[in-house]
Amino acid sequence: MDNWFKSKWFVRLVSLSFAVILYIFVNTTVNSTHTDSAVSRSNTETQTLDDVPVEIRMDNDNYVVSGVPDFVTVSLEGPPNYLRPIVLQRNFEVFVDLEGLEEGEHTVEIEHDVSNQLKMTIEPSEIDVYIEEKAEKNFEVSVDFVNQDKLPAGYELGDYTINPSEVTITSSRNIIERIGVVKVFVDVAGVKEPIENQELPVNIYDVQGNVLNANVTPEKIKVSTEVNHPSKKVKLDIKTKGELPKGYSLISLKPKIEEVEVFATSDILAGIESISTEEIDLSQIKETGVIKVGLALPEGVVVPGKDTIEVGVELEQTKTLEDVPVHVDGIDGQAVEFLKPKDKKMDVTLVGNEAEVGGITKDDIRLYANGSGLNKGQHNLPVEIEMKAESDDISISTELEQIQVDIE
Repeated sequence: MDNWFKSKWFVRLVSLSFAVILYIFVNTTVNSTHTDSAVSRSNTETQTLDDVPVEIRMDNDNYVVSGVPDFVTVSLEGPPNYLRPIVLQRNFEVFVDLEGLEEGEHTVEIEHDVSNQLKMTIEPSEIDVYIEEKAEKNFEVSVDFVNQDKLPAGYELGDYTINPSEVTITSSRNIIERIGVVKVFVDVAGVKEPIENQELPVNIYDVQGNVLNANVTPEKIKVSTEVNHPSKKVKLDIKTKGELPKGYSLISLKPKIEEVEVFATSDILAGIESISTEEIDLSQIKETGVIKVGLALPEGVVVPGKDTIEVGVELEQTKTLEDVPVHVDGIDGQAVEFLKPKDKKMDVTLVGNEAEVGGITKDDIRLYANGSGLNKGQHNLPVEIEMKAESDDISISTELEQIQVDIE
């Protein structure tokens, strides 16, 4: 064997064998590494979350910070069997660590506590923050009732209560010093009933009306308010226009009710002593009866359930009945010649309530003169009137008070 090692061909053969073995080993190892890497890449997955909250780690008792976003976008990459449960359960935190930092402006990274088996990318990854000393102050809360012009007609707001009337605001001293108004808004559009303990968020503004962000305790307050519907009774005036047709005059024009209850806000009611109807056109009225007429209500005034009212109309009519026959009574067997009126007819004029006069015709009236015991010759006889339906309210007159006859 010693002779073999002394042989240069033996040494060359052994060296060649080692070289071949080494080549095979290295080549196999490299291929295995590439294969494992390819397999590893093929077994990874990426998921993106857009609403990951950012936790702030700092001395909250003494400082406040601005500039930290509420949410960030996070991309997670890793093996699906490990990635998916963590994404599903949100089993990780994203935070900024401000412990130990002094007041002022700082640029900090957004950090996470995800296992190193996953790769996390955060957007944004770095932010500028401003740390300030914390301040706290109590403020009175005011109430702003919006859309009061959209309350139903006749409704108005009464007394209100707010509970609590004061809130505690916590923020930086700079923000606290800028606060000008702390208020809640109550929308009263269309409201008819009292508001009871409505919970409302508190709003903070500076003196220019710009919104300020700060911690408010409590975040919501309760507001209650009365909603009133004031009313009063006022007299009713009748308004007319035009003139009655020829032959008619007005006896009376009276509403069936003398007062109406009107609803409006208190300031409007204070200036109202009466309300009137819409104008009644007299030229369209020709008979006694009842008509319906609307109310001329001022703006902001309502009369629930009464779109119209009834008005009684009483007319006096002057009516002429033409050519009513005239008779002479009490003359038996004597010839009578009418000298005046020659046609034995005259006109009769009736004046009275249209309801009575309107239906009377000349057939309802008899004109006559009493000729009993008269001698032959010319006579002037007074005219008498007889009416089927007598009425003390009707005035009747004839064209002639006397007739002139010649009895033969």
